[in-house]
Amino acid sequence: MQAASLRGYWADMSSDTLHKSNDEARYLLSLYKLCMSAIADNTALEISLRQIINSLETHYPHLQVVVVANSLVTGADSLLSASDLLTPVLENTLHIPLVAEDFQVPEAEAAWQDALQNHGLSMMASIPLCNAGQPLLGALFLITPPESSSTPPSEQMRQELASLLADLLQHTLHQQQNRQAQALAEQSQASMLRMALAIEGSATGIWDRDIPAGRIHYSPGWKAILGYADSEITGRIEDSYARLHPDDLPYVQATIKAHFEGQTEQYVVEHRVRCKDGSYKWISSRGKVVSRAEDGSPLRMIGTTTDITAMRALSQRLQESADLVTCLTNEVPGLAYQYCMQANGDESFGYVSEGIRDIYELSPSQIHDSVALVHARIHPDDFPAYRNAVLKSASRLEHLHLEYRVNLPQQGIRWRQMDARPRRLPDGATLWHGFITDVTEHKRIEQELQELATIDFLTQIPNRRSFMGRIEEELARIQRGASKTAAVLMCDLDNFKLINDTYGHAVGDLVLRHFAHILHDELRKSDYAGRVGGEEFAVVLAGTSITDATVFAQRVQKQLLDTPVNAHTHIIPVTVSIGIAMMQASDLDADVSLSSSDMALYRAKESGRNCIVVAAD
Repeated sequence: MQAASLRGYWADMSSDTLHKSNDEARYLLSLYKLCMSAIADNTALEISLRQIINSLETHYPHLQVVVVANSLVTGADSLLSASDLLTPVLENTLHIPLVAEDFQVPEAEAAWQDALQNHGLSMMASIPLCNAGQPLLGALFLITPPESSSTPPSEQMRQELASLLADLLQHTLHQQQNRQAQALAEQSQASMLRMALAIEGSATGIWDRDIPAGRIHYSPGWKAILGYADSEITGRIEDSYARLHPDDLPYVQATIKAHFEGQTEQYVVEHRVRCKDGSYKWISSRGKVVSRAEDGSPLRMIGTTTDITAMRALSQRLQESADLVTCLTNEVPGLAYQYCMQANGDESFGYVSEGIRDIYELSPSQIHDSVALVHARIHPDDFPAYRNAVLKSASRLEHLHLEYRVNLPQQGIRWRQMDARPRRLPDGATLWHGFITDVTEHKRIEQELQELATIDFLTQIPNRRSFMGRIEEELARIQRGASKTAAVLMCDLDNFKLINDTYGHAVGDLVLRHFAHILHDELRKSDYAGRVGGEEFAVVLAGTSITDATVFAQRVQKQLLDTPVNAHTHIIPVTVSIGIAMMQASDLDADVSLSSSDMALYRAKESGRNCIVVAAD
């Protein structure tokens, strides 16, 4: 309790109650000393509360006291300390919530009220225990007989007592928090020590880069990887780059630049670095920018470096073994092979797997005698590209990748994919280890996807490119005499821009799909329609006269009028203007009839829309 609090206590007393107040003030001072002694000696909270309750019962003979400290203070279960006489009274009502977030003083008072009345007691006061601006720590309950003759604590005394108990609980809470913080610090320190010991024994070094200053700090373990003593290496970033293998420098700089610009979550590279003795080691570096300026520019970056030289050598040996196994296997679908081209141009297969029986319909024994048998299986149209790819791979030692067709006696035309890696032999020959697979199904799927590309995604009818191909085919049929005539219609939805602007593009798309559906339903099997522009559609009616084409256009208009678009409670009437032209055998190309129908469409628009106009001959 503050000294100012005691001064305030005396200042508020009147002369009539001065003797009583002086007595309470002296008693309050004794309680203050008792509390301070408990705090100084780190006395357990339960013992301190028991001492205070006993003192209050001695000073106020008929007073019974209950003090509750919630779980926020104790760090576990809540603590309830009460006068000895109250224990049997309250033993059946101790189920009230006492955890920090749930405890409420009025709830506790209500829970005890009936039990107190049954024993001739009443609640004189219930006071929350908390300091200003702090969470609730507990509560003080003062209980007396209804007609007690002894003088109870004054209101000021109760408040001062509550403040004193709140200070005691607050001190206990601080002790609890300090113990938790100390335990966490000890745990963190132990973790850091274990990490440092682990890194020290794992051929790994740590680096810390100050990016604006162009400096980098290396741990002794990092320097030891390259054979340097702790004082033999500088922290200049320029010196760091100078140690990189020249072939790896651009890759490392590009990777770190991308990380600085936020393009990658981490900086991860594997590269060679020059040691103190001039040799190169392979290292793996991983790091991350841990601090950035307000504008996003990097300030600090921390990472680790591990010596992976032995791992790279082992990986290389394993890769060579894996390549050999892959080349020699006969178990996987496809052809594994070894192929050699001498410096004088002579060629031979050093090895072919059993897969050659499916890939080329030849046996391994046949191939050993002559490469020409394989060349004879390659489609004549694809052989020049095949030959050029092989020669280019030999010249530049580039990866050989090629898709080509073969013409086989049993399977017919099939697609093959060749992948091989070359290497130069000491005598100047080029040796490939490669694999050839059947990709016929893959090519078929590609063709299907290509066909899907001819469909307009929104309306699910042919797009302009597909339509133009079909109209050219129809003109060719007429010019060959296979068909006498055909009608070409250009259709344009009226006021479509207004619909888009009024109802939005989603409704506009709905209108386009609606019209495409109507158009599709009116077509015969020999007819063809496509979306050739935003709201423009074109139709080819094979073997149709002008009269029949006009009837078709009228049916489309009527169907469109009879079925307005219903979009989100909006009924939207839609009309279409249509231009019609006839395709003639004398037309130079399909654009002639298409342009004529387009001009007729223009006149239909000029005539007030929702019109059908036939192009003049």
